[in-house]
Amino acid sequence: MKTHFDIRAVPSHSGEHHQMRQLYCSQHWGWDQFSSFTMNTYLFVYDLMQFCGHSWIFTNMIIRFMTFGKDSLADTFYSIGLVMRLCQLLSILEILHILTGIDKSRLFPRFLQITERIIVLFVVINSQEEVQGKYIVCVLFFLWNILDVVRYTYDMLARMGIYYLPLTWLNFSLCIPLYPLSVLAKAFAICVSLPYFESFGTYSIKLPFPFTFSIYFPYVLKMYLLVLFVGMCFIIQNLFSERKVHLGTGNIKKKRN
Repeated sequence: MKTHFDIRAVPSHSGEHHQMRQLYCSQHWGWDQFSSFTMNTYLFVYDLMQFCGHSWIFTNMIIRFMTFGKDSLADTFYSIGLVMRLCQLLSILEILHILTGIDKSRLFPRFLQITERIIVLFVVINSQEEVQGKYIVCVLFFLWNILDVVRYTYDMLARMGIYYLPLTWLNFSLCIPLYPLSVLAKAFAICVSLPYFESFGTYSIKLPFPFTFSIYFPYVLKMYLLVLFVGMCFIIQNLFSERKVHLGTGNIKKKRN
């Protein structure tokens, strides 16, 4: 008696699994590409808006100085203060960019730089009309705008993968001497404002009974001066490290290619 074996082909699903995996990977890669493109476009638009704002301020300051001379320095805040405040408020988004991971910059140095400007501009200058007409405001705005016009120009081109060696060198070198000068200008603006805060009692708080506690704002500003200079040392160290990373021989060759 012969034994018959019925051999049937077992369908293999390995090919289907491979095709499904390829389809999933292609869809996932496509979504990553789209998400990266969207974020890069958003950052480019943000940099463009900041560049336009600071370029307008810088151009306005130059034209006004060439037209009116020394008289234009006293009313710098009245002519460009609104746009400057809008640009500085918009810069708060840069902290969110770093927190969400779409910007790879270090958080703490950028946080210090942004909060320094916000405090000096809105708390010190904007709250005291007598300080707004001082020459130091013009000097401070001039330093801020030189740094920001260069930085946002570099960032815009970098979003498109365009690197110019002179601009790269300028972006990571100019900030090293100009940032300490801007900190000195901020400190001078705070010192100029102290008599007005003492006279008018702006932001000084005296709590009612039973709390025997009061906040004398000029003391707060004097303590903030110490924080300002300590933060400056940290940020300068960070600027030197960034310059070394971006202007190293290997990185320059990669960007040229």
